[in-house]
Amino acid sequence: MDEEAPGSMRRTSSRTRKVASKMAAALASSDNRMQAELARLEALENDNAGIEAVEVNDDDDASLDDEDELAFYEITVDVVIKGDNCVAIADFHNSIAVHLKRQMKNSKRKTRQAKALEARKAPRTFMELLQEANLEALPPHVPSYLRAAVGPPSSTSRRYFCTVCGFTANYTCVRCGVRFCSIHCQVVHNDTRCLKFVA
Repeated sequence: MDEEAPGSMRRTSSRTRKVASKMAAALASSDNRMQAELARLEALENDNAGIEAVEVNDDDDASLDDEDELAFYEITVDVVIKGDNCVAIADFHNSIAVHLKRQMKNSKRKTRQAKALEARKAPRTFMELLQEANLEALPPHVPSYLRAAVGPPSSTSRRYFCTVCGFTANYTCVRCGVRFCSIHCQVVHNDTRCLKFVA
């Protein structure tokens, strides 16, 4: 049974392959692949939960004084109105000044309200949200994140998707085991993603 037909000789390459030490380590152990996969998941979770709250600087020295802002608006309005040769410039200045003072008072109030809302709605991690939901206190018949049952295994084969574009992936990266669908996606993967998370 081990003998092959005399006319069909299997052709083999005599060329030796040189593999870099990091590449050999990556190919030899699945630990590196698992480490990279876990690091990718951790980075994704950090990206989703890492929305930074921007503090509003309420410092008086950092912004213009009220009079400076009013003077700027008056000069701008002055130029426009003088260009049109209008007579009632002073009345218009007074109404603009009153309107701008009201607007500035409202804007300061809004920023303080916004600051309070930001403090209440600070970004929270998924684990904090789970603890806040107090899912253990729910009755046993109510489904929750912690009690969700996994269905029976699928009878069809698993579908793999390209990590770059999301289409169905037919190819696998030799170094890290991630799937991709085309040469273009392979190039993007090699340039930006492949073994990025492995030290």
